[in-house]
Formats: sequence, structure tokens, C-alpha cells
Amino acid sequence: MKSYFTDGGASLELCERDSQDRLSLQIRATQNGTIRVSIDELQLVKPRYQVSDVLVGELRYEPLRVEWKKEDCVCLTWGLGQYQLLAFFSPFKLEISCAGEEIVTLNPGNKLCFETLQDPARSSSNSSEGDENCCGLWKETFRQFEDIKANGPSSVGLDLSLHGFNHTYGVPEHADTLLLKDTSVSEAYRLYNLDVFGYEINSRLGLYGSVPLLLAHKPERTAGVFWLNSSETLVDVKYNTEQNEDEDEPPGKKSRISPRTDVRWISESGTIDCFILLGPTPAQVFSQYAQLTGYQALPPLFSLGNHQCRWNYEDEADVKAVDAGFDLHGIPYDVIWLDIEHTDGKRYFTWDSKRFPNPAELQHHLMKKKRKLVVISDPHIKMDPDWSIYCEAKKGGHFVKNREGFDFEGTCWPGESCYLDFSSSKTRLWYARQFSLSKYEGSTESLFVWNDMNEPSVFNGPEQTMPKDALHHGGWEHRELHNLYGFYQHMATFEGLLTRSGGTERPFILTRSFFAGSQRLGAIWTGDNVATWEYLKISIPMLLSLSLTGIQFCGADVGGFVQDPDPELLVRWYQAGALQPFFRAHSAKMTKRREPWLFGEEVTSAIRSAVQDRYCLLPYWYTLFHQAHTAALPPIRPLWVEFPKDTSTFAVENQYMIGGALLVCPVTDPGVTEVKVLLPGSNELWYDTNTSEVHKGARSLDVPVTLTTVLVFQRGGTVVPRRTACGSCTADLQHYTITLTVALDIKGKADGFLYLDDGHSFNYRDQMQFCLRRFSMQAGRLVNSCANDKGLFVSDDKVETVVILGLKSVKRKPKLKSGAKRTSVMFEFDKKRGVLTLSGLELEICKDWEIII
Repeated sequence: MKSYFTDGGASLELCERDSQDRLSLQIRATQNGTIRVSIDELQLVKPRYQVSDVLVGELRYEPLRVEWKKEDCVCLTWGLGQYQLLAFFSPFKLEISCAGEEIVTLNPGNKLCFETLQDPARSSSNSSEGDENCCGLWKETFRQFEDIKANGPSSVGLDLSLHGFNHTYGVPEHADTLLLKDTSVSEAYRLYNLDVFGYEINSRLGLYGSVPLLLAHKPERTAGVFWLNSSETLVDVKYNTEQNEDEDEPPGKKSRISPRTDVRWISESGTIDCFILLGPTPAQVFSQYAQLTGYQALPPLFSLGNHQCRWNYEDEADVKAVDAGFDLHGIPYDVIWLDIEHTDGKRYFTWDSKRFPNPAELQHHLMKKKRKLVVISDPHIKMDPDWSIYCEAKKGGHFVKNREGFDFEGTCWPGESCYLDFSSSKTRLWYARQFSLSKYEGSTESLFVWNDMNEPSVFNGPEQTMPKDALHHGGWEHRELHNLYGFYQHMATFEGLLTRSGGTERPFILTRSFFAGSQRLGAIWTGDNVATWEYLKISIPMLLSLSLTGIQFCGADVGGFVQDPDPELLVRWYQAGALQPFFRAHSAKMTKRREPWLFGEEVTSAIRSAVQDRYCLLPYWYTLFHQAHTAALPPIRPLWVEFPKDTSTFAVENQYMIGGALLVCPVTDPGVTEVKVLLPGSNELWYDTNTSEVHKGARSLDVPVTLTTVLVFQRGGTVVPRRTACGSCTADLQHYTITLTVALDIKGKADGFLYLDDGHSFNYRDQMQFCLRRFSMQAGRLVNSCANDKGLFVSDDKVETVVILGLKSVKRKPKLKSGAKRTSVMFEFDKKRGVLTLSGLELEICKDWEIII
């Protein structure tokens, strides 16, 4: 094995096991604890596809040092020397360790796969007449479809072992458990973006999006594997917890070997570009991944509110009636959505002149109430020679081509359609321009966008998607970048809305299809679910899996997209959805109408309460999204992320944490009167937010529930900000003061943050117009202080009430210290419940103050 070293890493020459083809291996270490292993052909027939636009910026690499070298092995280290990489030459193998602890081994079973590209001309001359690969074309058939591979089979694969781990997560999107299953005797996890209507539950088949990131966790360490490849990919997982005879033990006595998880990645094409995220904490893995692919976009505040959607609201009068219904029944909401029927014959960027004759007036009607409108924009373009957008796209060469080089034609909602080639920066720029107010007639600055059907969905295509041998810009086959198609449309739409505002306003775009890096662009949802309890239940692990892999602004259609939920299911789904990052009710046109007030007052009241609680909690949610945007911490997270050493949490998927402070357990079964809740942490205290009752951790609790019960527990040691009321939309929140709920831990301490900005622009980034406050309680003093002195935003918000949970006694009258002044405050102490309430405070958020208990 030949090798050489540069400041950017090490390069080695490999020989593929079966074909003896020569391969180029690069090993690089980033400055943030990530190892990058890349393999490509050394002598190329033509360049292989390498994923672009997913990684952000130029990665900074550490120089590698040779610690020692033998005939068959070299030991490399970098940085402070805590990490080591052993490169074995024959057979090829890489072992990565930290402080003597082996973490991961690449190619432990010598199963490296790399099918090199073939020269069609040479293959043709070597083929006998009648050979199925005549003319250098390799054919594969699927039903009536034929896939021709111009350069032959080109798959790549690599296996690795994760040492000491037997819990793995990630590789969404699948309607399956949070904890990845052993696939050694079942189907692999498939990453291949597809339009799957009413998808099967407990399945490892691919759905609408793909993030090729796998996380492994054990009490001492979290690690990650990011496989940067956008072609069809299969991931096999095998857990090894067998018992072996130990040579040092007496005969017949068994000893358990160290756990190990074996993972095999195989992709149809492209190169091997594998990142090992070494952690060691969950937060560090999240950060390492975000430094590669980007942080979650900070959403505009309105998009964290309640969204109301249907396929389809019939006309302008219908939209206005639904809008008025929310006001009439006192249910806050921020956005109403229009599906495909709002257009002129499924021509996007148009309006049906009979149903929506005055779209701008409709938007202004909503704007007066400070609400927004979202419309759908799919990637297929109706083949209509009389439509200017089709003609522009065709003339500009913006469509994907078929293998013969003509515009690819497929069927979708408009009928015969062509598909925009968003992999081309020229096409993305053209598409972005369509969102300008001058081009998009009837649009206003309060109109936002929903990208659907962008896997892409092709009704008459193989697996209802685009043929793999379709051609994109640069001559790349669709197989190479299939999983990037929706990501690129999302990117183009983002640029369109960004440009529309002159770069000042944060876009909001929801996409169904996604890839690694989509978190930089907006929100996603879990697609066409069904109105059954099973789909409500599976939505939780699906959203947790997405959150772990960077896609943190995520949600599921409340109520289920297809079929009709019974009233109890609808209430429980609203309660669950209100506790998830993206909160939208949606339903198909073949279902019955299900606005929240159509099922009687008991249902309306329960839904109203859940939605109002969501709005009151938005200061906390917005702060969590600030943390996602700056530190990659997911707003919702599995219990094990907060309790990494507590093995009882590792497989829990029916409850989760919102930030580090709130544990939630949505009711997902019909007719229940009691729910079992795990309260983790032997040194933790948990406060029931409904009753303020305190419970010790490291136990399961049987909690009685009614239809209106929403199970939320605040963790001791935290401070949660809420609005005292919510109004009719997020814009009303600024009219209401803030309540701080301080939950004391076993040492009488608590800590929390509140982030504020204007809620809609990039001024927080460009002009430092933000405010970050820290609330810290210890030794009987609650202190409000500045947590980031770079922030220049001055908020008018005030704290009116402070509720302190877990106080055993109050020995003196609470006093407020602001500057040099000390004043008494109104208070009420409930000794039985241990709750102290301080009211009438009117304390300015942006000023330092202290309350002495």
C-alpha cells in the first residue's frame, strides 16, 4: 500500500479485493472531532458523482502525524494525541480509538465494495454478438421499466463495527421504531425517496426523505456515522451480544463479550465519503454533524404557531369562513394553506380565476389579522405550449432529460408534465425568480410556500418516481442524485423567498422530500399518514429520528391525512401535535371536514386548551429553536439524550423531552384512563405541570388521565418561560407578559434561558438585534442576567409572575433587588404543594434584577 501525507491528511492506494482495481483512499481529521474517509477510483474512465451543496463551507483539517509504522500497519494521530487511527494494509482495515478505547473499525470483514466504471467503447469491443451488455450498456428491468446503465454497475459499499455499542438510531425516513432493528434476518433500511401514500407502519422501506446519518450510543459515549451519498442506499444493522467461552475462566463458565454493532452501507453509485463523528457526548455529535451540513434555520415565529390545511379549501369564501371560525371559537392559529386545487389547472404560480379571483385581497384580509397564507408548488410543470412558464422552462433548458437527451415526460397531477432540473444552479435561479412579486401575480409578502411531490413523484414511473437513467445537468444520471432532488427544489424555493424580501426576511417553506442539509432551508413533515391510532403512535419515533439527524423543524399531519378520525383520536392528535415542532392539521379532499369546532363543545374545548397551551409555551419553543440554530440541540429529543447513562431510557419512544426542561408523554391509545410514565434520573425531581405535584426520578408513575389531560412534567433544576395568555395568533403574544416557572432540583437550584428578537427578519444575525437572558436560582436568589452581551435587541417584554416549585418553606418576605433598590413583592405560598407565586412584578426582561426569597 502506497501512502503519502499532507497538511490536509493522508492518501493511500488500495487494491479492490475482487477486481484488483486500484483505488484512492483519503483520511482526514477535522478540528472538531470528526474523521473523513473517502474512496474513489484511481484511474477514472470518467469522474464519479460526488455530492455537492450539502456540506457547508470549507472543512478545516488537522495535520496527521505518524506515531509509529510497521510493515503491515501505520499508526496516525492528530491534535492533542487523544485519538489514534491504525491503518492496516493487507487486508485493508482502519481502527479508530480514543485514549486506548477502540471506537470504530472500518472494513473489519474485508467487504469493501467498489465497482469501477466501465468504458462503453471498450466493453462493446469485448462483447460477443447477442451479449445482453452489447454496446457497453448494462440493463436492468423492473416490471415494464428498463434501466440502462451507460457505464455498467457502479455500486460502492463499506462495513464497519461500532465497539461497545448495542443501541443505534437515525437513518430516517422510516415508519419504524426509534431504536434501529437488527436487520440480519430481515430487510435492510432503505434510503430512497419515494411518494408512498398511506405508508406501511413498522417498515424499513424508504419514504419521502433520506438522511444517511446513523448514531450509536452507550453510557460512556455517543458516536455517529455520516455516509455522504445521494444514490439509493441500503443500511444493514447487526447487534452482537453473544456469549463465548473465556480462556481464563474455568471450563463451562460463560463470559459475555463486549457488545458490538456491525453496520454495512451499500449505495448504487457515487463514491465512498464517510464521516465518523467521535462525540463523545450527544451534544458534541449534534454539533459535529451541524458543522458539516449546517444548523437548523431559525424559523419565523409565526411558523411555530398552529397551521390549518386541507386538500382543498374550496374558494375564497371557504378560506374566510374557516379563518373566522377560529376567531369565533377562540382557537389561535397563524397560517391557512391551499393545496393544488387553488391553481389554474394545476399550473403552479397561477390561481383558479373562479375559486380565487382576488388572491391578493384574500392575503390582505388575512394580513389584517396578522396571519399568513401558504400555497403549494410542486416540481412538475404541465406540458402546455400556451403557458408562459412551461415555454420559458423548455426554452431555457430547465427540464430533466430522458436517456435519449429529450425532455423527460411523466405523469403527475396536471397530467403530462416535465420536471425541472433543480440540480442545475441556472435552473434554481430561474425558479427562484418565479416567486418575485412582479412575476407571481396575486402573491404578496405574506404568501409562503409548500414543496410537495418532490421525491420526485412520477405517477407512471418505476416505483412512482423518475427513471434512474434520466439525465441531469452535467450529464449525470438521475440514479446518482435521486435523494437530492427535493433538497434542491427546497433550496431554490428558499432562494426565491429570500430574494423576494431583498434578503431581509426569513423564508418559510415546508418540503416533503429532504436530504442531509435540508435543516438549513425550513420544515418537513412525515407525509401521507392515516387517521388511526397506530399512525399517531408511530409519529413520535419518526419525529425523534428526524430530530436526532438534524431535521429538527418537523411534524406530522394532525388528525391523519386520509380517513376520518373519531373525536377522541382527533383530540389526542391535537394534544400530541401541539407538543411537536411543526404543528399542522391536514386532511385529504375525500375525508369529512374536521375543523376543530365540528365535533361538539367537549372536543372543541379540549383542542382549544391544547392549542392555547402551545401558544403560551412559544417563548420556550422559540428559545429552543435558537439553541438548535446556534448549537444544533434538537428541540425535541429522546430521553437518552438528556440521560445518557440511564440505560432504561435507551429504547423509550412513547415519551420524550422538549428541550432539557419538559418531559411529555402524549396519550396515543383509545379509551385509556391511566398512563404509565417513566421519570428518569435517580437524582432528579419532576413536577406535574397540571398539579405541581413533585415526584422523584428513577421510577415509573401511573397517572390517571381524562380526555383533556396532557401529560407534561417539568424537570427540577429548570426555568421555563411562558406567556400569560395567547390571543388569536403569534403576533398577539407581544401584548402579554411573561410567567417564569422555576422548578427546583434537590439542591434548590434552577437555570433557564429566554431568547427574543423581532421574530421575522435576519436582523438578529446581521445587526445583532437579539436578546438572550439567563434566569438562575440558587441559595434563595433568582437572578435575571444577560447571557450574551453581543445582543442589541431591546424588548418591551416584562415578567409579571414567577412561580417557584419545590419550596419547603418561606422564612422571609420575598424582595426585589433592581440596581440599588430593594422592594417587597406580592406573594402567595401554598405550603401543602410547595408552590410560591410572586405576582404583579412588571419586571423588564432586558434589565438585570434579582429576587431574594
